[in-house]
Amino acid sequence: MPERANGTTLVEGRGLRLRLGGHDILQGVDVSVRAGEIVTVIGPNGAGKSMMARALLGLVALDGGTVTRKPGLTVGYMPQRFAVDSVLPLTVRRLMTLTQRASAAAIGAALDEVGAAHLLSRQVQELSGGELQRVLLARALLGDPDLLVLDEPIQGVDVTGQMELYGLIARLRDRHGCGILLISHDLHLVMAATDRVVCINHHLCCEGKPEAVSRDPAYLALFGAQAAQNLAVYTHAHDHSHDLAGEVVEDGHHHDHGDHHHAKKAS
Repeated sequence: MPERANGTTLVEGRGLRLRLGGHDILQGVDVSVRAGEIVTVIGPNGAGKSMMARALLGLVALDGGTVTRKPGLTVGYMPQRFAVDSVLPLTVRRLMTLTQRASAAAIGAALDEVGAAHLLSRQVQELSGGELQRVLLARALLGDPDLLVLDEPIQGVDVTGQMELYGLIARLRDRHGCGILLISHDLHLVMAATDRVVCINHHLCCEGKPEAVSRDPAYLALFGAQAAQNLAVYTHAHDHSHDLAGEVVEDGHHHDHGDHHHAKKAS
């Protein structure tokens, strides 16, 4: 749709302030996401990243600042934590429609797009970390939202699976033209998959291209010089992908992503 092709601002927060329990959670934070853009918010644990995302979505009341959303904005939200009672029967099919309606065709298409169509009838409690994260990503995709908000989407996933998930997220942006707000506590793995980085620690520390942020004194003060030294970018013809178990598979129509920059720890 045209709104997604021209870099329209989807959501913008200015001077966001939030106090909870007598503590400053956000202190004048600015952040915005445009259509077709991946913005990654990084910061240490407890820095206010998740609360900032919730504030942008109108899920928490702010003590100051403003949030502006594109009229008619549709959002797909992947929360940081998802707990299921171990004795509660819950299939992937049921999970996909717990809080929203969707046709069987839409559910199948969303799962297929993230490489998880075969999990439709599985019990959620039986899924591996990588399988669950892909299912939750498919759930966020239902309805083809303008904006995807992904809060720590690589939890419980090994390093190989993390790289594959970030590659998948980038391909979804390319395919749908949606904006993506990605919350992470670690820059090096998302470095190659993001367009812009916003680093916060209750306040806005620094913002810009990932390579510039990795050299910013504010970033170094938060994460240390070793974190910057561990950042290495390489390029290769990515002619294979990994399945949910981490095994190499030949590229099919879901993994046609060509040459990509990836970030990894330097050995």
